[in-house]
Amino acid sequence: MSQGDALRDRIIGTFESMPPQLQQAARHILEHPDEVALVSMRELARNAGVQPSTMTRLAKFLGFAGYEDIRAHHAQAIRLRVDGFAAQQERASTSDEGLAQQMLHSLSLQIARLGEPASIARLEAAAERLARARRIYVLGLRSCHLVAWHFHYVMTLLGERTEHLDGPAGTVGDGLMRAGAQDVLLAISINPYARHSLELAQLAREKGMGVVAITDSEVSPLNGVADEVILCATESPTFFHTLAPALAVSEVLCGLLANRDRAAALEALQKADRHLLALNTYSSAIPRRQ
Repeated sequence: MSQGDALRDRIIGTFESMPPQLQQAARHILEHPDEVALVSMRELARNAGVQPSTMTRLAKFLGFAGYEDIRAHHAQAIRLRVDGFAAQQERASTSDEGLAQQMLHSLSLQIARLGEPASIARLEAAAERLARARRIYVLGLRSCHLVAWHFHYVMTLLGERTEHLDGPAGTVGDGLMRAGAQDVLLAISINPYARHSLELAQLAREKGMGVVAITDSEVSPLNGVADEVILCATESPTFFHTLAPALAVSEVLCGLLANRDRAAALEALQKADRHLLALNTYSSAIPRRQ
């Protein structure tokens, strides 16, 4: 294990016992490791939204003499990474020129990292857990709604195993009324985490349900309640976070689930096609000649 990995594990292992300000600083270090080696402590603290003294307090909380020890760990780790400086320069750019290219390059890297062995293992474990469920309850609030809805929509084409927790008038949680130990909650939530999503994930755990999470960090509050966790990046060169990697994860999960019984999936899709055709849902891609 490298020094950087050891420090990362130490931060994750002690995160829950940290005061809120230290958690905020620690989260930023976990999510922006390149910055630790490439910018000053004062700038890192500003980016994290904390005082510089908080970085020193965090270092001592982790058992170091001072912040420079944390910086030294990350400096060593970044020397071993090919894309470390390039990624930092991407984030540092504020010019409009080339923004589209920066965004697409960033997305391509984030999607590519989902194909790394550790991420593939998480995806396969999550798909296995979902496949064993009697019913899959899908939850994603606020910006994560689109990821939850897309997963549910695709799965409805394959059958009736999912329920989207999207109730009007504050009835989102009512869908769990009859859920039990044979069911699984697929919860999608990223920083800042919707409070109601966390509450419903905890409720699912109390009901004996399995929980699979799509989230953005090893210190996401969903980690404490989920059986399986899939991590996806949300960082973007713009002011807004990206949900493209999370959406990719949802599509991969749908594909893995469909692939487990290809004959049944094909039959379900053919049935869906006949229904949509009867409704005249889509226009023809090629205009008919008169």
